[in-house]
Amino acid sequence: MRAFGAHLKKASSPRKAKSRGKTESVLQVAGRSVPVSRLDKIFYPAVGFTKAQIIDYYIRASPALLPHLKDRPLTLKRYPDGVEGGFFYEKRCPPYRPEWVQTVPVWSERNEGEINYCLANDLPTIVWAANLGDLELHTSLAKGKKIDQPTMMVFDLDPGPPANIIDCAEVAFWLKEKLEGDGLQSFPKTSGSKGLQIYVPLNTSTSYDVTKPYSHSLAQALEGEHPEVVISRMEKRLRAGKVFVDWSQNDRHKTTICVYSLRAKEKPTVSTPITWDEVNRAMRKRDAAALTFVSADVLRRIDEKGDLFEPVLTLKQKI
Repeated sequence: MRAFGAHLKKASSPRKAKSRGKTESVLQVAGRSVPVSRLDKIFYPAVGFTKAQIIDYYIRASPALLPHLKDRPLTLKRYPDGVEGGFFYEKRCPPYRPEWVQTVPVWSERNEGEINYCLANDLPTIVWAANLGDLELHTSLAKGKKIDQPTMMVFDLDPGPPANIIDCAEVAFWLKEKLEGDGLQSFPKTSGSKGLQIYVPLNTSTSYDVTKPYSHSLAQALEGEHPEVVISRMEKRLRAGKVFVDWSQNDRHKTTICVYSLRAKEKPTVSTPITWDEVNRAMRKRDAAALTFVSADVLRRIDEKGDLFEPVLTLKQKI
């Protein structure tokens, strides 16, 4: 995939948007003209990481990223002033979107009506969203046209300080063993924040009425066997020094951070697919840094390893 600079439209120089005083350029992306602005604006002040670098990362990661976004309702998490500023979630695809941005209607009981979510089915849409300050890509476990049929199940392992990602790694192997006992393969990724996430591809006919109680039962079993380390209950007051096995993400109304998404942390960390061997090595060495990846690391890993999460899209399994 060509880097950011190759997409800049050479025929036109940057211009001022009269209504907002912003310097705008145009990127030529997969045959679309995508307006972008304030490319030199710093979004990660601790490391001087700019909007241009955010867009560049998403362009270069897109061959691996796009299949995981395809047809899934996307919730935007926008940081218009960077990671040290405020943020807001945006479920309803903005009405000022370009005409080529695809959407999918999803019924909302809370709103008693349909919400048109963005679909990030192509690279121009990702670039457009990144230009809005959408650092993080939060997607449904189901596709928009079959919103009640998750294609995967997820366990979010969240450490309560002083527990850390190494404690999550230990719990991840206990969970992996239980899943294998039920004939299910699983695939780990970092959250890009504090913990790990374990994905179980399904890609068969199922529902949240199956995946949610099943995931809950496994989380409860782990808590019962390792009460000094694992907590499955939601109360935050119980989590100190333990790993919360969050099974509740297996819900029609929830989203999870998409693989290869940036996170709004001090550095541009990424939710990164990893191998079980990598989890094991980090656990044995007690090396939390081995499970932390920034954007440049992830681009190198994609070049060297391809998409380690590809089986999550294709492997068919039943609970």
